[in-house]
Amino acid sequence: MQSILILLSQIISLYVWILIASAVLSWLVAFNVVNTQNRFVYAVGNFLHKITEPALRPIRKIMPDLGGIDLSPIVLILGLFFLRNLLFEMLM
Repeated sequence: MQSILILLSQIISLYVWILIASAVLSWLVAFNVVNTQNRFVYAVGNFLHKITEPALRPIRKIMPDLGGIDLSPIVLILGLFFLRNLLFEMLM
């Protein structure tokens, strides 16, 4: 049972890093540091968007509009940390 718990913890940690990478890339694109005309940048951005958007969309629907500031990745990261801690408390 402990192996499954460690695996789930690692998956949650990996997804948190994917969320952080997606947020950083979106900032870099917004401030014109990287160009999405580059095929590699577009492919990475598209992958990150497809992986993170299904989890972020419901949070964005609930949260109020803050005028260009998207706090949904932070909310999701906090929720994932809470879920991971809850799993460790319940199964350890």
